[in-house]
Amino acid sequence: MLVGSYTPWLVVVSLLVAIMASFTALDMANRVTTAPSPRISVLWLLGGGCAMGLGIWSMHFIGMLAFKLPIPLGYDLELTAVSLLAAIASSIFALWLVSRATLPHSRLALGALLMGSGIASMHYLGMAAMLMRPGIEYHPGWFTLSLIIAVAASWVALYVAFRLRHNDTRLQHRVAPAVVLGAAIVGMHYTGMAAARFPADSVCGAAAGTGLQTQWLGALVMVLTIGILAVVLLVSWLDQRQQAQLLRLRNLHLRTSLDDAHAELSQAALHDPLTHLPNRLLLQQRIEQALVDAEQRGGRFAVMFMDLDGFKQVNDAYGHQTGDALLVAVATRTRQLLRAADVMARLGGDEFVLVVGIDNDEDVSSLAGRIIQAVGTGNLVPGHELQVTASIGIAICPDHATTERQLMGYADAAMYQAKEAGRNAFVVFAEWMSDSAEQQFRLLADLRRAIQANQLFLHYQPKVRVSTHQVCGAEALVRWNHPEHGLIPPDRFIRLAERSGVIHEIGRWVLNEACRQLRRWHDAGHDSWSVSVNLSPIQFGSPNLLGEISDALKLHRVEPRRLVLEITESAVMRDTETSLRLLQALARLGVGISIDDFGTGYSSLLYLKRLPATEIKIDHAFVRDLENSSEDVVIVSAIVALGHALDMDIVAEGVETAGQRSYLERLGCDFLQGYLLGRPVDAERFLQLHDLPRPRMVVSQDHKASQGGHFLD
Repeated sequence: MLVGSYTPWLVVVSLLVAIMASFTALDMANRVTTAPSPRISVLWLLGGGCAMGLGIWSMHFIGMLAFKLPIPLGYDLELTAVSLLAAIASSIFALWLVSRATLPHSRLALGALLMGSGIASMHYLGMAAMLMRPGIEYHPGWFTLSLIIAVAASWVALYVAFRLRHNDTRLQHRVAPAVVLGAAIVGMHYTGMAAARFPADSVCGAAAGTGLQTQWLGALVMVLTIGILAVVLLVSWLDQRQQAQLLRLRNLHLRTSLDDAHAELSQAALHDPLTHLPNRLLLQQRIEQALVDAEQRGGRFAVMFMDLDGFKQVNDAYGHQTGDALLVAVATRTRQLLRAADVMARLGGDEFVLVVGIDNDEDVSSLAGRIIQAVGTGNLVPGHELQVTASIGIAICPDHATTERQLMGYADAAMYQAKEAGRNAFVVFAEWMSDSAEQQFRLLADLRRAIQANQLFLHYQPKVRVSTHQVCGAEALVRWNHPEHGLIPPDRFIRLAERSGVIHEIGRWVLNEACRQLRRWHDAGHDSWSVSVNLSPIQFGSPNLLGEISDALKLHRVEPRRLVLEITESAVMRDTETSLRLLQALARLGVGISIDDFGTGYSSLLYLKRLPATEIKIDHAFVRDLENSSEDVVIVSAIVALGHALDMDIVAEGVETAGQRSYLERLGCDFLQGYLLGRPVDAERFLQLHDLPRPRMVVSQDHKASQGGHFLD
C-alpha cells in the first residue's frame, strides 16, 4: 500500500477556505431572504450558490493538493468539472431550502440527506478524477463515517442558516457558526481521504497527457477561490451597507411620520376639535403646573369659569352650525384679551375655563369685565343678530383653594351665583358658596323664620353732604344675627334669599323698618335726614314693588323725597324698557332714585339720560386708587360732570382716607360715604354719634400736596 502524507500549511488553508465558504453561505442565506424583489432574490440565490459551491470545491481540491503520494498526481479535467457542478448544485439547493418560509424537521432531514449526498459526490468524484490504476479502495467504516459527517454537516448548516437568516446579521454572531460548519466540511473531506487505500503498484493516469498538473492547479484554485469569495463578500457587504442606509432613511421617514402622527394624536387627545383650545385633560395639567409654580415662587393665579347665557336659544333658533361658529368666535375674541402665559380651555358645550396670573386684585375684575363686554357686544357671527352674554365665576389660588379640584369647583359655584344674580356678570368666590345643599337648605329654613324671630336688624352708615360737612342721612344695611352661627355675612344670606324668593319678604321688612326708623329720627328733630334702601335685582322686578313702597311711606308718614331707593346699574340695564317704566312710576311717587355701582355696568348714555334718577353713586373701585391714579381722577371727574349735566347729585362711596375725601370734594361730589366718615352702626349708636353737628375734618395743605393735589389745580 502506498502511504500518503499532508502538507500542514495547505491543510490549514483548506480549513480557512471552508470557514470562508461557510460564512459566505450564511450571509447569502440572509441576502436571499431579505432581497427587495423576487428577481434580486433569484440573482442572490444563483450567485451565492455558485460562490458557496466554489468555496466547498476549492476546500476539497486544496485538501487534495495537501495530500502527497510517492508517485506523480494529476486530475482529469472532465471529472473535476463535474465535481465542481455537484458542489454548486448542492449549494444552490441549500440556499433555496433555507429561504423557504418554514423548515419542518422532515424537510430539514431530506434536505440534509440530499445536500450531504451532493457534497460526498463532489468529494468522491474529485478522488475519481485522479484516474488511479488500479482503482482506489475504500475502507467501509471510514467511508460510512464520511457520509454520516457529510449529512450531519449539511443538517447543521441548513439549520443554522435558516435560524440566522433574519435573526442576526452582526458579523461577530456569524463567525462561530461559520467555524463550526467549516470544520465539519473539512472533517468530512479528511475522513473520506482516510477511507482511501492506494495499492503499492498504483499509477495516477491523470498525471500524464491532458490531466491537470498539481504544480499550478493549487495556486490557481486558491487565488481564484479566495478572489471570488472575497468579491462576493464585498458585494454582499456593499449591498448590506446600501440596505442599511435605505433602512435608516425608511426608519427616519417612519420616525417623522410617527412624530407627526403622535403630534396629531396629542392635539386630538388634549385639545378641543372645534375651537382648538385645550380640553379638560390638558387644562387639569396646566392648573396643576400653575399650582406648583405658585408654591415655588409665591405667586397667585385665578381660575375663571365662563358660561354663555342664551347659547341654547341660539342652537334652537339657528342650528348647531351657527352655534359652533358662535363658540369659535367667543373663543377667538376672548383669547385676544389674554396674555401669552394665560390659558383658555373649553370643557364642552358653552363652558370655558381661563387660568390667568394675578399681579394685583384689580387685574382679575378688569379682565372679567372686558370679557363680558367683548362677548356681549359686537357682531360675533356675520349675518346673524345673536344676543348672548357671559357669566363668569372666579376662584383664586391660594386665597380660596390650593388644589385643582377645589379651584374648579369653587369657580363653578361662583359662576352659578353670577347666573342667579341676573347673568351678564362676574362673581368672585366666597366661602358660603361652598356650602353643601343640606347646609343651604337648613340655612334657608332658618332665614324664613328670621323675620318673625326678630333676628334681622339694620345698621346705618352715615351720608355726609359736602357743602355743609354734616350728616344728611344714612344708608340702611340689613344684618342677620343667627342664634347658633352668630352674624351671617350679608353676601351669603342675601344671595340665598334671592335664589329662594325670600328676598321679597326681607325687602318689605327692610323698607318698613328703614321708614319706621326714619320717622323716629324726624320726630327727634332730624327732619332733614333721608334714608337709602338697597333694592335687590329680584325685588326690583317684582310687580308689587310700587305698592309696597307706597304703603310703607303712608304707614310711617315719611315724605317720599326722604326715601332714596338704590338700584344697581346692572339691574337697570338688564331690561331697560321695563326698568324705565318702573323708575318713572317711582319718580311720580316722589321717592329719590340712586344708580348704585355706577361705571361698572356698561350702561348706555342714551338710556341714562332717560332715567328719572336723582343721584349717581360712584363705585368704590374708582375711589380706592384715586390718590395714585390719574385715570381714576379723570373717570370720577367725567362722572361728576355727566351727573350734574343731567341734574343729578353725585355720591362717592368707599371713602377711607383724608386724601380721597379731599380729591372728591375738589372734583365736585355732593355726598360722601365711607369708613372715614363713619362705619355702619345700629340706630341708637347712629343717633349718639351724629345727633350734634360735627366739625369738618381739616386737611393740611402739605397733606394735599403729598397726595397729588396738583391734578386738581
